[in-house]
Amino acid sequence: MTLLQSEMAAILVVIVVGFLPNEIWRVLGVLFGRGLDENSAWMQWVRAVATALLAAVVARLLLVPSGALVALPFLLRVGAVVAGVAGFLLVRRSVLAGVLTAEAVLIAGAWWLGVGN
Repeated sequence: MTLLQSEMAAILVVIVVGFLPNEIWRVLGVLFGRGLDENSAWMQWVRAVATALLAAVVARLLLVPSGALVALPFLLRVGAVVAGVAGFLLVRRSVLAGVLTAEAVLIAGAWWLGVGN
């Protein structure tokens, strides 16, 4: 098998195994979600569960970090969360702004402390 054929086979495997199984659920969600009332009790419950899951992930990253976050002090992680929330609120409730602000604080703090050098 040539190099091009092996690369194409790898791309095909990624599409079939990784992309299509996820995309099917997204398409079905769009099709079935069109008729839902955004203010219904069901959607309020879904929104509450999604918010609770996000809060749990943030709490876990803050209190029981893994990977590179282990090397950063607790107060720096707390500061990044606070800065992220502030960035979110200051830029018209932009999730992207909040995430980028928190990441900037973590990177600057790690650089300042010399972590990872």
